[in-house]
Amino acid sequence: MTLTKWTVDPTHSGIDFAVKHMMFATVKGSFNSFEANIEADPAELTTATIEFSVDLASVDTRNEDRDNHLRSGDFFDVENHPKMTFKATNIVKTGEGEYDVTGDLTIRGVTHPETFSVEFQGQGKNPWGAEVAGFSGEGKIKRSDFGLTWNAALETGGVLVGDEVKISIQIEATKQA
Repeated sequence: MTLTKWTVDPTHSGIDFAVKHMMFATVKGSFNSFEANIEADPAELTTATIEFSVDLASVDTRNEDRDNHLRSGDFFDVENHPKMTFKATNIVKTGEGEYDVTGDLTIRGVTHPETFSVEFQGQGKNPWGAEVAGFSGEGKIKRSDFGLTWNAALETGGVLVGDEVKISIQIEATKQA
């Protein structure tokens, strides 16, 4: 088993999130700028080195006012904390091509261990002869764990923005020569 370096192809990858709004609706968004350092044998991720860095200013919920609010000190505070990072600390195989990837997630200077379910989607050669691999991942975090506590009370009870954030990751990576 040889670990090789893989480069994420941002045009065929994505980091998306969803959070409850007004206790019953869901708002979705994406981060359009991110990078990763991955050294892995895609068929056996337990020995992989995985690090992600997300440019928080690239948040996109398809609403400029909301995106600007998310960039502000009420939420991400991108002026003082421009990046969200994740560094894997433990990878456990849970099934064929399935893993629990635990690591240190840092947002706004606060670090907590978080676990994402990751699935190896397969690999093959693209039309230009490069070896590519696909991965998907999902997880949930509590935004309050990272100091993202801004909210507004609703007249009917409850709050405007939910605490649980669902994260979905789709990665296509190219093997480096």
